[in-house]
Amino acid sequence: MTNKLSHYINGELVQGTSGRYVDVYNPAKGEVIARAPLASIEEIDRCVEVAAQAAESWAEATPGNRAKIMFNYLALLKQHKDEVIKTLSREHGKVLSDAEGELTRGMEVVEFACGIPSHLKGEFTEQVGSKIDSYSVRQPLGVCVGITPFNFPCMVPMWMYVMAIACGNSFILKPSERDPSTPLLLAKLFKQAGLPDGVFNVINGDKVAVDRLLEHPDIAAVSFVGSTPVAEYVYRTGTANNKRVQALGGAKNHLIIMPDADLDQATDALIGAAYGSAGERCMAISVAVVVGDETTDKLIEKLKPRVQALKIGSYTDAEAELGPVITKEAKQRIEGYIDAGVEHGAKLLVDGRGVKVADHEKGFFVGGCLFDNVTTDMTIYTDEIFGPVLSIVRVGDYETALKLINDHEYGNGTSIYTRDGDTARHFTRYAKIGMVGVNVPIPVPVAYHSFGGWKRSLFGDYSIHGMEGVRFYTRLKTVTTRWPTGIRAGADFNIPTMS
Repeated sequence: MTNKLSHYINGELVQGTSGRYVDVYNPAKGEVIARAPLASIEEIDRCVEVAAQAAESWAEATPGNRAKIMFNYLALLKQHKDEVIKTLSREHGKVLSDAEGELTRGMEVVEFACGIPSHLKGEFTEQVGSKIDSYSVRQPLGVCVGITPFNFPCMVPMWMYVMAIACGNSFILKPSERDPSTPLLLAKLFKQAGLPDGVFNVINGDKVAVDRLLEHPDIAAVSFVGSTPVAEYVYRTGTANNKRVQALGGAKNHLIIMPDADLDQATDALIGAAYGSAGERCMAISVAVVVGDETTDKLIEKLKPRVQALKIGSYTDAEAELGPVITKEAKQRIEGYIDAGVEHGAKLLVDGRGVKVADHEKGFFVGGCLFDNVTTDMTIYTDEIFGPVLSIVRVGDYETALKLINDHEYGNGTSIYTRDGDTARHFTRYAKIGMVGVNVPIPVPVAYHSFGGWKRSLFGDYSIHGMEGVRFYTRLKTVTTRWPTGIRAGADFNIPTMS
């Protein structure tokens, strides 16, 4: 019998009442394992009402008490690590080691949030004027919302709700309907950690839910991660309804390989960054920009057999390196891009189409694909494929490589492999990209720095987590004070100055 999932509202699981459901798959098996409810407008409104009531009392909790709950939450996440990882892999498809890495990066945000008393400290200046002092504080916004993608059902929500709640807000998470069980589990663990009911809620839904959340007058802020067209829609709709919005969109991440690079390191980097999580990462490296034909040929000699040898299988296989993609439709879309690459004249060195895994013949598997001689007018270069497809672009010099990256509409992440400090420094200075790496494959910032791209990879003024997260989920208030001294100075009709 198929498991029927719930919403999580006011500290308890709540059955859906809209009558609308969506199938949730095990992508490795290609089988339906659960049905998730799709919320109605009335259910959304009830959830917002609960969150708004909880926000008032939670804002009064001291930062120290919030931190204690974060410490408890961190301990519970470690204690239930295996349960979280298996739940995640079963619905997403990523191998267990990748799921563990995702949870670990999410827990690092919780670790950062444990220091919230320090992160919320304001500034104080004595005697800004005669017997006048001034100070600043950061105060919570109220009800915040997170709309998150399928590819990181644990880590990306934790980038949002952990920081928002630590800052004194209540939170409503609308996770992907593709893999909603992990967020529900995370919510239950948060309650066990001591979080008051109503502060963290999870509501499943589709565009009906998203639109209502973007329009609801009692919601103060919205965080989003997903494709660029939807990110732009969320940003424009949310801001039009007077909400603070951070909307992280798509990517086409390039890795430059210079002639002086360590090609063994570069090969290792590309294998993990291009094919890890079946390429379903906004920080996946999908384009290798190689300087010089000789360097390209040497790289391919090392890279091609590694791609061919990738172990493809279910998360239940401890040796699997590459799991399935999320849906049958995603598999068809990715294979359509591969077909187009061949049609447009790129050289397909490794073909991952048609892969079958024993005992998982209905699974949504796509093997690792490697293209050479890719040009910038091909769709496999211009578009975010979101699959295990790596394109090699040959260029003659570093300047051409840098221009190619800077000319792309996306500006999420990039990296360079080189032994030359001058080249590396120039690249980090002049790459028009939000996250840049030198001899690292995926330049995802640690939790106490902030994550965010440039150009059409980010809509809004704030990046996510770290101190940018603290600033996004709080409002700055500046207070100026003078206490009576028994001396009247008389009325002053001028703008106050520091005189």
